[in-house]
Amino acid sequence: MYRCIELARRGAGLVAPNPLVGAVLVKNDRIIGEGWHQRYGEAHAEVHALAANTPDGDPDKTLYVSLEPCAHYGKTPPCADLIVHHRIARVVIGGRDPFDKVNGKGIEKLRAAGIRVTEAVLENECREMNARFFTFHEKKRPYIILKWAETADGFIAAKAGTGRLLISNAYSNRLVHSWRREEAAILAGTNTILLDNPELTNRLTPGTSPVRLVLDRNLRLPDFLRVFDGSQPTIVLNEKREGRTTAVDYHKIRTDIPLAAAIANACHHLQLQSVLVEGGARLLESFIETDLWDEIRIIRNTQLKTGEGLAAPLLPPAALKKEIQLGTDLLQWYSRPAFLQ
Repeated sequence: MYRCIELARRGAGLVAPNPLVGAVLVKNDRIIGEGWHQRYGEAHAEVHALAANTPDGDPDKTLYVSLEPCAHYGKTPPCADLIVHHRIARVVIGGRDPFDKVNGKGIEKLRAAGIRVTEAVLENECREMNARFFTFHEKKRPYIILKWAETADGFIAAKAGTGRLLISNAYSNRLVHSWRREEAAILAGTNTILLDNPELTNRLTPGTSPVRLVLDRNLRLPDFLRVFDGSQPTIVLNEKREGRTTAVDYHKIRTDIPLAAAIANACHHLQLQSVLVEGGARLLESFIETDLWDEIRIIRNTQLKTGEGLAAPLLPPAALKKEIQLGTDLLQWYSRPAFLQ
C-alpha cells in the first residue's frame, strides 16, 4: 500500500477533481503490474496496473489500490467491473471513496463477484493524501489553505501610500508557484487586486494554473487589471451580478452568512475542491474568525523589518507540521490541531 501511495502522488495537480490513486498487482509477493491515475479524464490506476494481466483467476494474485475502485460510468468505465473481468482473487483497499456514486458500491460489486476484499489498510495515510477530495465530499466545502508572507516584525504590506512591499525571496516565490499548480483555485480580495495587480497564475514551475477567484463584492475593480486578461479562467465573487462575459464569470455569493462561509459555499457550488487564499489581510482574517481553514502557510523574512505597515493576521491555534529555511525566508506549514478536526 505504501507503493500505491507513492505512485498516486505522481498525479498531483493533474487529476483533479478526481482523487489521487495508485494500484499495484502482486503475485506470490512479487509486483507484476502497477499504475496510477495520470490525468483527469484518462485511464484510472487500476487500468494501468492490470494492463498486462491475463484474466486467469489465479488465486495468488492480489490487487492493492489506495482508494475504493469506482463503480459508475464517468469519463471512463467502472474499475470494479474491470477487476471482476480480470478475475482477481483478492483486492486490498486503502479506504472507501466518499463520492456518493461510489461509496461502498465498488466494494459491493467485488464481493458479489466472489472477490475477497480487505479494507482500511493505511487508511489515514490514504485519506491524508486525498485531503482535498475527502474534504470536498464529506464537508461539502473546498480544502482551504491560507497563505501569507510577513516581515520579521509581523507586517504583510507597507503603510498605505508608500508602495508595494516585497517580502519573500526568489526561492520562496518559485515554491509558491508550485503550490498554485496543486490547487483548484486561488483567491484574492479587492484591495490586493487593486493595489498589487497580480496575475494569480503559475508562471515559475511546470504545470497548470488554478482558476482565479476574485472577491469584488461591489464590482469596484476596473477591467484593465491582469486578472481580467482572459489568459486563465477567472470568476468574480460578488453580491450584485450573475453571468458571463468573454473573459470573466460572475458568481453571486450569499449575504446572509459570514463572508468566508459564503465563499466556501460558492466554491462547492462551482465544483472547486481546493482554494489557496493569498490575501489580503481582512480576507484571511475572515477565514480564521469563521474557523474555516485546513492549512496555513506562512513565509517569514527573518531579516526584513519595516517598523510599520499592515499587520499580519494572528495565527490561530495550529499544529506546526513542517518548516524549512530558504535563504532569508522561513517557511512554515500549519494544520488544524487534533481537537479542532
